Amino acid sequence: MLHLILYIVTMKIKAILLLLFTTAAPVAAQNFKGLVNIQKLDSAISVELMYAKADNFVGEKMYNFSEAYLHPKAAVALKKANKLLKEINPNLHLRVYDAARPMRVQQKMWNKVKGTAQQNYVSNPANGGGLHNYGLAVDVTIADSKGDTLPMGTTIDALTSASHIDREEELVLRGKITAEAAKNRLLLRTVMKKAGFRPLRSEWWHFNWLTGKVWGGLCKKFS
Repeated sequence: MLHLILYIVTMKIKAILLLLFTTAAPVAAQNFKGLVNIQKLDSAISVELMYAKADNFVGEKMYNFSEAYLHPKAAVALKKANKLLKEINPNLHLRVYDAARPMRVQQKMWNKVKGTAQQNYVSNPANGGGLHNYGLAVDVTIADSKGDTLPMGTTIDALTSASHIDREEELVLRGKITAEAAKNRLLLRTVMKKAGFRPLRSEWWHFNWLTGKVWGGLCKKFS
């Protein structure tokens, strides 16, 4: 009976993702039609795309644009998260390192990690890619009024166990990250989750826009 329940749940999740991917078009190389420029929606959010320069895990510049785009609903949610952060501390703001990602870039990333220990960190384009490719995910951190980012324990895009969020107490005890970094990660997750985002277990900076209402509505359709 348990196996049957797990099978049904798995099928529902696959159906939800299929519907999500078919209702949100994948991002083409220079086609951001239907997406929202984050800074035009909220100029208080800073943008520094990590793939617009060579200092990333692939080791090469992959974007020839510098603006960050998201699905309209995800963009509004990010604006809300920034507002919540400023209510806690007016001197802080969100900084975006990646948002909508062209599928051609996703392919380059996959080619880089395929067959390595980092493979699980990158979505396979052959399977539809990931939510970044549909403007439904954002890589983000917190910066202060001077423009400096808060300590988070690792650099953004560090594909290691120290970036995981499910064992942060252990990471602190082992000296892998500081207590301050763990506190900053928690602050980031708090405002992002309240705005409707869901964190990714293996990357403290990655958040998917999938609100409870969206999941609930889609699950209802497939029940």
